[in-house]
Amino acid sequence: MTIKVGSSPDRADPAPRPLRRRASKTDRLRRTYGFDDVSLAPGTRTVEPDDVDTSVQIAGLQLDIPVLAASMDAVVDVRSAAELSRLGGVAVMNLEGVQARYEDPAEVLRRIAGAPDDEIQAVLSAAYAAPIREELVAQRIIDLHDAGSPAFMSATPASARRWGPFCAEHGADVFLVQSQVSSAQHLASGYEPLELAEFTKLMSIPVAVGNTTSYEAAVRLLEQGIAAIFVGVGPGAACTTREVLGIGVPQVTAIADVAAARDDHFERTGRYVPVVGDGGMRRGGEMAKAIAAGADALMLGSPLARADEAPGHGANWGMAAPSPTLPRGTRINVGTVGSMERVLFGPSRVTDGTENLVGALRQSMAALGAADIGAMQQVEMVFAPAVVGEGKSWQLGR
Repeated sequence: MTIKVGSSPDRADPAPRPLRRRASKTDRLRRTYGFDDVSLAPGTRTVEPDDVDTSVQIAGLQLDIPVLAASMDAVVDVRSAAELSRLGGVAVMNLEGVQARYEDPAEVLRRIAGAPDDEIQAVLSAAYAAPIREELVAQRIIDLHDAGSPAFMSATPASARRWGPFCAEHGADVFLVQSQVSSAQHLASGYEPLELAEFTKLMSIPVAVGNTTSYEAAVRLLEQGIAAIFVGVGPGAACTTREVLGIGVPQVTAIADVAAARDDHFERTGRYVPVVGDGGMRRGGEMAKAIAAGADALMLGSPLARADEAPGHGANWGMAAPSPTLPRGTRINVGTVGSMERVLFGPSRVTDGTENLVGALRQSMAALGAADIGAMQQVEMVFAPAVVGEGKSWQLGR
């Protein structure tokens, strides 16, 4: 008989209890999908490309193409917004960027685009240290309207309380409350958090919100009276959130989950809130997959930064890149490939799908038998990571 130290010598050890393994987080990992993981499967009919309707309504704006220009300083100024509006899309202007800090931001933009790599962070921090000026915010709204573009303005939640009503009073058409991760409940001890439901009721213009990636978060945001919801945390080419903070969900899964929340909300309330896939799309095929996953429209950054009309001079940088304490974006060199019309409508001079983006989307919809955006959201999507390289050994040099 074995005697336990400290136990009575005339009592045997009790029988050992079987060990029960606690489930770990890795046991509960769910499968998620990015653009390279999936493919779109043809159905039983096709449509003539010229008969495809790519129009969509976002936050009260009727667009001929489902394209929004990202609220990035290298992508959107009055000139680029006017051109995108002419082509059927809409640009979103960042109220916390250089357009609202400098009467003529051209020199600042050139300095950022041309700074050496080892100096760029200091240059960005200095450029964004200048204060936001009310008169410039008001003037940009006037300039956008005079140029024939809607005034679709954006700010972070911490600034929305100030700039939302100001923009509404000065004639803006839509206000986007955009942050790295948006939620219906935000805790803060240093300032009074934005009450989204109260804010949307207060505003006399539509309020869009982003960004999020989950069904549960989207359900709560949709209940706050918002006019559109943006999806994507960290997929953009100039964003480093996934590296710096370790946060993100691949875009196909994120869009599909938020689109499911949109559909359930519509079934419950009869109110349809468009979903905007934001970031991670460089080619026409990725745009097609994003809409097939459930997006109503797409926000593009770096693809439009490559246009002649873009203010970034062939560079692009993330909205959080100027942070003096924890940058979550970087400047990238995307080059200039031609007019915005060429980027969106061609003709394309390359075979990789990075030009004539809307043409590629239209062709994809036609081949899948989707006559409009709603029909494209219903096409079959399959898990097919092999599609990227299948039969392409000569292209890939293998």
